[in-house]
Amino acid sequence: MKRWLIGFSATLLLISLTTVGYSGDTKMAYSEPKQAMSFEKDKQYLATIYTKKGSIVCELYPEKAPISVTNFITLAKGGFYNGLTFHRVVASFVIQGGDPQGNGSGGPGFTLPAEIGLQHSKGALAWARLPDQVNPQKRSSGSQFYIALEQLPFLDGQYTVFGQAVRGMEIIDKISMGDQIEKIDIAIEPKKS
Repeated sequence: MKRWLIGFSATLLLISLTTVGYSGDTKMAYSEPKQAMSFEKDKQYLATIYTKKGSIVCELYPEKAPISVTNFITLAKGGFYNGLTFHRVVASFVIQGGDPQGNGSGGPGFTLPAEIGLQHSKGALAWARLPDQVNPQKRSSGSQFYIALEQLPFLDGQYTVFGQAVRGMEIIDKISMGDQIEKIDIAIEPKKS
């Protein structure tokens, strides 16, 4: 029974994560980053996602997903995510946000190249994407991201993970569909040894 439930959940996830469309309806014009920003190896890049329920801090991994991190930082600093909602919440699975339409069909008008390599541990920050049938290159959404509520090994090798929640898992667990992202701040700090 448990194996069937896991398989069923995996199927639902793949269907829902891959049915993301992209309209160009955004607050300001953004474009696909053609190259990564310059990242300092002795610094850590942190994104703080502010909600009414509290803050979630994610460490970003520019050494593993430089274009993805560049894009996320650009959108966050430009205010793209301000006021958007978590439009999809699946218990014991993911919370998903970053859609200006609020229904899973919106984005900034572009997709990102796949930078697949990191695993879906609990708290993994990753991009949603269109299904393989129409997206064999596994290009990522330009703005819609999700955070894994559990370890999700069946997604490994399929989606670009570009960060990890390091504080606020208790907040992630409280997020409900429709909860608002107030803003996302980016901080650069010295790496801890």
